[in-house]
Amino acid sequence: MAQPKNLKKLTRTRMERTGESYTTARKAILDAKPHRPASAADAEEAAAAAQEAELPEYPAPENVMQYDAGLWHRVLTQAGIKHPLTGEPLSEALLAGLAGGIGFMAFTFVYEQATTATVVTRSHPEPYTANLLARCGAKVTERTTGSARLAADYLDAGLDAGRAVVVRVSVGALPWIDSDAVEDSDSIDLVVVGEHGEDLLVDDGSGSLTPISPEDLAAARSRRKKDKHWLAWIPESSSLDAQTLAANVREAIAQMTGRLLGTSELEGIPTHFAKNFGIAGMNNWAEKLRDTTTAKGWSRIFAEPARLESGLTQILGFLTDTRFGGTGGLRGQYADFLTEAATLPGLEALGAHAADYAHLAQDWMVFTDLVDPAVEAESRGAYFATLADQLEVIAAAEERAATALADTLGTLGD
Repeated sequence: MAQPKNLKKLTRTRMERTGESYTTARKAILDAKPHRPASAADAEEAAAAAQEAELPEYPAPENVMQYDAGLWHRVLTQAGIKHPLTGEPLSEALLAGLAGGIGFMAFTFVYEQATTATVVTRSHPEPYTANLLARCGAKVTERTTGSARLAADYLDAGLDAGRAVVVRVSVGALPWIDSDAVEDSDSIDLVVVGEHGEDLLVDDGSGSLTPISPEDLAAARSRRKKDKHWLAWIPESSSLDAQTLAANVREAIAQMTGRLLGTSELEGIPTHFAKNFGIAGMNNWAEKLRDTTTAKGWSRIFAEPARLESGLTQILGFLTDTRFGGTGGLRGQYADFLTEAATLPGLEALGAHAADYAHLAQDWMVFTDLVDPAVEAESRGAYFATLADQLEVIAAAEERAATALADTLGTLGD
């Protein structure tokens, strides 16, 4: 699926020489046999086509637990990035842990027509993708531009180099998305893996490649404000040494435990919002679930049946979707991360903590199973109390696990 280097340039040169259409010329280059070139021009085309075999194929999404870590696992695999000890691609679990792993945030906002509920169980509010890329050891080419023309050129450069290219788009601007069902600010990263006729083929995590016109993709990319036309790709295969990777793992774990335990400052978050994050956020949510009298209690803000159903549907979506949550609150994936991290130099002691997070995954699954958008509004007080009971069990277990992990981390040498 990777494209030969300078494919567009070679295709256009061949079109001028042979009079073929773009599609026919491109197919001829991709089908070229390097051992029997008919001319110097064909030899150049054949050599370029041979480069395609030097890169691993772009892998299909399989058993993805976390969307962005899974996406970058596929991109890094296609770029030939390897684990320094095993020589295998960096796993999704390892990348997720390096990105910051797990966390917690819960927010509700009451509007005139609806009450929104957001629950995040992955690392937050730190920049997930930026941390993943900084700590995984890959050399990354990143670009942002206000120019649609330059954005297209940057995209072509990555594809012509034979690399999959990650782009950031506004979800509601994608042709296959109901724009009324998402917020204008919602964004997602997609992978452009190649071309199909006049369209581009993108990996949106669905398990199959989706065609989109260059114009539609450009429109979706241009809707971003802070990171307009952002893209990233891996220009060359590179890997960290095991010692540096181990240091980056320690840094990521320290960030995760500090965030959950509330011992480190949440960058960019006002102090009065801190109560909604980490283990404090879990306990705060439990209190609001039990509150049946005040204006901020869930029994009041979700008194109307339509608000109750919508709010619980949103929560269930956050807990089961792979963008900001995932199965078992992503705690099972974090257990896998700790098991893998324990194979790195000096980190053997981390493996003993994997069981704590495997157990937490089960606790989060129980909580997720309790979330029922069909619950009767008249029963919400008792129902919310049941949710609070399980959430308090989780919060206590999260505090024990994070404290023990932080203590072990403190004993590891630099």
